[in-house]
Amino acid sequence: MEGIHMKNLIATAFALFLITASFAQKQSAGNVSKIDTLAKNNAAPVLTLKEEMFNFGKIPQGKPVHHNFEIQNSGNTSFKLINVQASCGCTTPEWEREKEISPGETSTITVGYNAAAEGVFTKNITITYGEDLNKQIVIKGEVWKTPAASAPANSGTNELKD
Repeated sequence: MEGIHMKNLIATAFALFLITASFAQKQSAGNVSKIDTLAKNNAAPVLTLKEEMFNFGKIPQGKPVHHNFEIQNSGNTSFKLINVQASCGCTTPEWEREKEISPGETSTITVGYNAAAEGVFTKNITITYGEDLNKQIVIKGEVWKTPAASAPANSGTNELKD
C-alpha cells in the first residue's frame, strides 16, 4: 500500500510541476508580446501640430491669403508627408514632398486660400504621413465683397480749400 501512496504522491507532484511550468511559459509569452506591442507603438511616427486651426478673420474678396502650419516629428522614427489634401480646389497646400522629417525635426505646410467667393468659409486639410496615418488642420474666415467701383468723390473737400 505504501508504494501506491508514494506513486500517487510523485504523480501529483509531477502534475503540479507541469501545470506551474505551463502557466509560467504563458505569463512569459504574454509579457514578451506586451513588450513587442509597446516597442512597435514607440516606433510609430508621431506628427505634432503647433496649431490645428487658423482663422484668417475678414479678408477682401479676390485677395488670396496664406498661412504656414508648423509640424514636428515627436516620435522615434523618421517619416515623410505622403500627401496633404484640401477639401476643395480653392485651398492649395504646399509642402516639401521628398523631405524625410527626422525625430525632433520641424517642417512647414503652407496653406493658401483663393478668396474668390464671398461669405464665411471653413476648409479641412488632411495630412497623410508614415504608413497611412492622418491628421487634420482647418482654415476658416470670412470673405467680404469688395466694392465694384472706387469710392465717390467727396464734394466737401472743395470747401476746405477756401
